[in-house]
Amino acid sequence: MSTPSTINEALRAMRAQYQTSLPGKLAEISALWETLRHAETLDATTTQTLHRLVHSLTGSGATFGMSALSLAAKTLELTLKDELQSAERLSTELSNRIQAQWHEVTLAAENPDAARPEKTSKITLEMEAKAATKQSSSTILLVEDDLDQARNLELQLGHFGYTVKILHETASLNATIAETHPAVIIMDVVFPDSDMSGPLAITALADEIKASIPVVFLSSRSDINSRLTSVRAGAAAYFTKPVDMGMLIDKLDSLTSDISPDPYKVLIIDDSTSLAAFYALTLQSAGMDTRVVTDPMTMLDAISDFTPELILMDMYMPGCSGLELARIIRQQEVYVSTPIVFLSAETDIDIQLEAKQFGADDFLTKPIDATHLISSVTSRVERYRTLRTFMVRDSLTGLLNHTKIKEELDVEVLRAQRQKSSLVFAMIDIDFFKKVNDTYGHATGDRVIKSLSRLLQQRLRKTDIIGRYGGEEFAVVLRDTDGVSATAAMEHIRKAFEQIVQYSDDTEFTVTFSCGLAEFPAFASADEVSIAADKAMYEAKALGRNRVVLAAAHADKP
Repeated sequence: MSTPSTINEALRAMRAQYQTSLPGKLAEISALWETLRHAETLDATTTQTLHRLVHSLTGSGATFGMSALSLAAKTLELTLKDELQSAERLSTELSNRIQAQWHEVTLAAENPDAARPEKTSKITLEMEAKAATKQSSSTILLVEDDLDQARNLELQLGHFGYTVKILHETASLNATIAETHPAVIIMDVVFPDSDMSGPLAITALADEIKASIPVVFLSSRSDINSRLTSVRAGAAAYFTKPVDMGMLIDKLDSLTSDISPDPYKVLIIDDSTSLAAFYALTLQSAGMDTRVVTDPMTMLDAISDFTPELILMDMYMPGCSGLELARIIRQQEVYVSTPIVFLSAETDIDIQLEAKQFGADDFLTKPIDATHLISSVTSRVERYRTLRTFMVRDSLTGLLNHTKIKEELDVEVLRAQRQKSSLVFAMIDIDFFKKVNDTYGHATGDRVIKSLSRLLQQRLRKTDIIGRYGGEEFAVVLRDTDGVSATAAMEHIRKAFEQIVQYSDDTEFTVTFSCGLAEFPAFASADEVSIAADKAMYEAKALGRNRVVLAAAHADKP
């Protein structure tokens, strides 16, 4: 991500470039005005073009550090819009008024605003501060005086990829933190010397340590006083013993995750190259991925190639207005839910409402503060992603749902065909899952499903695609992988899963899974790969369960 200094340098360069190009823009407007001024009748096309160019000054002036220019242009724009475009001929009074307003615009263009330090958006600064302090370590400092419990937790956490450093007393806590630099401290509440030794030890830590390392408390006590003491010590979470491992892993994952979400994808449609570049840079400073379209007639190709999560669009453009583009976009089912935000100097509330009627989700007025722009785009994309998640992800695990994982298999097989690469499709089924539900209840069964979901997400690569196929079944697309490597990976996960202790009230138990794999191009299509993986999974069950079977390439194909 760019730093505030490099962003400011780029913005200053863009402002300088804008001021350099301004005389050419003014000359174009002046020529059009002179043509209209001396014409016997008003030409509608020339009048509309003049309005659009002055409108552009209204939006761009303040954006590039020329607020007085925006104000003067706005006055002229309103006159052109409200009076000139509705007039059949140019009266002397209207001509003189427009000429005077145009003179104010040219004077404002000669006097840029005084140079001022750039204001870096609050969001950008927060993102950089978070990146600077982010913990990437998976080391957990476990402070527990019960040796057996400490070793059991160490083993269980190890299955989920965490490295555990055990400390049996609180006296050397500061020294151990300095030595291990843990991502999280798991602290027992009660020690032999005091019922509240854990919270007291955390309270005594230096403020900078407490601010940078979250603390999770464990205790056999669930009373309000114990919890209150822990909260006052800065607890990020409090779990009662015996600890529900699924809930503990959920919390640790949320506290230690260093996986950044994919950048927001924003398509900017604006015929002004300089303004579009300015908005793109502003959004990029907040970590967003942008693409710029200055010719609205190429918009459809750009949307198809880029698949934006939000479209930021100007209202007035040559050849096609923003309202018309919005209607075209909304006519296509695949883009019905994609947010469209108009960014324009238009202040007429009726026109803004009309824009929303034709599919706009928001209307931002130029010039716009960088922080406001980033905040508006961020909130819209986050909402879009949330709605998309409900559509394509399983509510219990957060993994892709059945329909989406099948679609992803189709896409990845086509990609592998084009690139002459291989992939493996894995089908996973939890063994005797009905017995788990019948014996321990559906709530416990859900926790078992979630524990396997977490294990798959932690142990597989980020490029692998994981879905919940239905019930206790999971599916994984392992990209750019052969059958031997995929078998080894799934074997590793299988062994880890069978060692995870599951809990139901005071009962402990373990669960296993069976897995079937099929490789492309050994099986030549997505359907063949899917069917072969399913058959291999049932073969694994027939052979005794708790094993991984790779479908043989010479097996009978459907």
